[in-house]
Amino acid sequence: MSHTLNTSIKEDLSAIGKVWLIGAGAMAVDYAAVLSAMGIRPIVIGRRAESAAAFLEKTGISVEVGGLDHFLSQQPDVPYTAIVATPVEALAANTIALMRYGVRHILTEKPAGLNAQEIANVQEVAERTGAAVYVAYNRRFYSAVEQAKAMIAEDGGLTSCHFEFTEWGHTIEGLPKPKEVFDAWLLANSSHVIDLAFHLAGEPVEMKSYTGGSLSWHSQGAVFTGSGKTDQNVLFSYCANWDAPGRWSLEAMTRNYRLIFRPMEQLHLWRKGTVTIEKVEIEDGLDLQFKPGLYRQTRAFLQNDLQQLCTIEEQSRMAHHYHQILTGA
Repeated sequence: MSHTLNTSIKEDLSAIGKVWLIGAGAMAVDYAAVLSAMGIRPIVIGRRAESAAAFLEKTGISVEVGGLDHFLSQQPDVPYTAIVATPVEALAANTIALMRYGVRHILTEKPAGLNAQEIANVQEVAERTGAAVYVAYNRRFYSAVEQAKAMIAEDGGLTSCHFEFTEWGHTIEGLPKPKEVFDAWLLANSSHVIDLAFHLAGEPVEMKSYTGGSLSWHSQGAVFTGSGKTDQNVLFSYCANWDAPGRWSLEAMTRNYRLIFRPMEQLHLWRKGTVTIEKVEIEDGLDLQFKPGLYRQTRAFLQNDLQQLCTIEEQSRMAHHYHQILTGA
């Protein structure tokens, strides 16, 4: 069952109506591939002619250039839905602009804002306008996660988990990013791992956090450790050292299983009473054909199958936990 690549997906969701795709960068290209496979030709809104030309070459879809505000000034008809796939520093402003224009069903790339205040602003406008806003954490929709959830349920639920969100600081420091994005790196990037851990284990109700060190590109800290308990009574611990070797990983423990995501796209299993770690065979064709998790996530959003998606309300609550992990306070 492993590596079952279906190269002829023809799932027609075009009846849902117009879809706006905000952004023309690499993430937007990934969304365009998914939407095209679903029979949807999105209206793509970008900023720069250079990125628009690259997008057209990669997808065959032209881009409305000039940015979202310019596009909205032309008073286009309000679409059924919009997907925001812009750089992180523009996510909140674009999502708010869409809601104010009348769009009521929005999927915005993680983390929906640069900090807890920006995320809270998005939530406040969503409540005021009646918009439903969801935050795109595609790892929730990995085939490996789907398989792990079934095994966790079969074995009576999680009892503990441990996760690591070590970032490769030596490669990050040279990226062409503004300072505010480097400052928000834990929320903007590491939260992929943290979100998945708490998606499986529940939201923290108790947590002790410690932070140490600093980096040239990240003065708030380089080493992060902590532990606590979730609302599902699952004990958890975490660590990350951005100035040492390491990688993202998650281990989720039940009475009889240790489920290991390392790398995150794969699932390995350690059974009680053994010392052998085995790879779990998964049906991962969609994760091979598209950016992993993105097809299932987008389909769930478009079809209003929303129970696995992160709401803006949940993200606003979680933003405070991310801040505690970042600062230790």
